[in-house]
Amino acid sequence: MGTTQRRRPELAAFLRGRRARVTPADVGMPPGLRRRTPGLRREEVAQLSGVGVTWYTWLEQGRPINASAQVLDAVARTLRLDPPEREHLYRLAEVPFEPDPERLTQTVGPEVQGIIDALDPLPAVVYNSRYDVLATNPAYRDLFVVPETLRIGVPNVLWTLFTVSEECCPVVHRERELPVMVATLRGSYGRHVGEPLWEDFIRGLSAVSPYFAEVWAGGEVAPPGPRVKTFRHEAVGELRMTSQSLSIDGMPECRIVVYTPEGEETRGKVGLLREHRERLWPPTEEGVAEIIRMWDTENPVP
Repeated sequence: MGTTQRRRPELAAFLRGRRARVTPADVGMPPGLRRRTPGLRREEVAQLSGVGVTWYTWLEQGRPINASAQVLDAVARTLRLDPPEREHLYRLAEVPFEPDPERLTQTVGPEVQGIIDALDPLPAVVYNSRYDVLATNPAYRDLFVVPETLRIGVPNVLWTLFTVSEECCPVVHRERELPVMVATLRGSYGRHVGEPLWEDFIRGLSAVSPYFAEVWAGGEVAPPGPRVKTFRHEAVGELRMTSQSLSIDGMPECRIVVYTPEGEETRGKVGLLREHRERLWPPTEEGVAEIIRMWDTENPVP
């Protein structure tokens, strides 16, 4: 049985199940007499969605008919589908799914924050698909603190790595590692082409970083995956770490990235990072301001 033949029965069962849970009162209709259907009738769904009764009946029967995104959205509103259910409807109907442009997650809950905090002294961070930094633990902040970029105020690791000077970049082999991250970004960008927030991000980073613009123009695509990276740190030297991505239930397009030491030498250095924590990443606004002041003193603007 082909993919379409498998999906159509699933679509039929899904629509019947969603229709059965919506009562007339939910959509402002009188209950009527002798109602055998536990939820809405097919003709009521069709009327409320602005489609023909025959067309909706065929859709719910799993017949091979074409549905547009506009019609599926109308049906989804009538059946009161939440975002995951709406996406599921699109997949079953074999219609390209366009996510909400504002859907990209920008916050994490206390449970996820607690998980990455518990991983300390292993550096851990939560990224969304644009590499926005949503949450970090102290070990990650120890590893990635870049005083040169603190004043910029853009909580995005790509923005940090592409705008910091090469000698201050915490990632060694920058010319090898950053293109891989950009290729991963492009893989996610395919789901968001034309969305203002994404287009502004790509355009803005290209404007401030010719290197990013050059790499982005290359068009490479790659999925997230484990990778051994080397970091430099002014207090402990170089650290070889393996990055591993973990998906998060309920947070689409987000992942926890954990960095584990490669070898005993790096493991010992990770432990030393904690001893320098207060000096390198003060937990107050005054402390951050002091880092910026010290940076400006040591690197005066010509």
